[in-house]
Amino acid sequence: MKRTLILLTTGIAGAAGVMIAGADAQVFRNHDSNAPVNFTADRIEVQDRADRVVVSGNVVVTQAGMTLNAARMTVAYRNQPGGSDTSGIQIDRIDASGNVVVTKADQTARGNVAIYDLNAKLITMLGNVALTQGSNRLTGGRLVMDLNSGRTTVDGRSSGGTGAGTSPSGRVSGTFTVPQRNN
Repeated sequence: MKRTLILLTTGIAGAAGVMIAGADAQVFRNHDSNAPVNFTADRIEVQDRADRVVVSGNVVVTQAGMTLNAARMTVAYRNQPGGSDTSGIQIDRIDASGNVVVTKADQTARGNVAIYDLNAKLITMLGNVALTQGSNRLTGGRLVMDLNSGRTTVDGRSSGGTGAGTSPSGRVSGTFTVPQRNN
């Protein structure tokens, strides 16, 4: 279960994406979190003794058709035994902050912060989250995407209390378009 870490240093703008309902909601299902993880940013700092990389400024991370954009990310990794080059690095977690956007196909999830646990295949977004696909939209305080099952849940609060991450009503709100039917 190796994940390749590839570091690039260029500025790239991002895209958007996450499905809300129906059979197409499976776009994140069976996402390959073992695929190479590519980074681009204005600045990358490798903190080798701490086993982490701090990436900042117009950060774009891509993996197997999924894109994660943010102002700043911290990537936690481990050196695998016997691996002295990048093939011996395993990425465990990516913490992102600052206008975080996750995109795959025509689906978009947005939030203040995100935690991508590559081992559990979960992306958790907190604070003013929005999930969109076309004109369908859900908003709340916390969003959890299970990349194994493709299931996404949205809660009204980002934590047990109130705060910047809580939706104004403390509830999830949404708008779904309904296809026109012939009566």
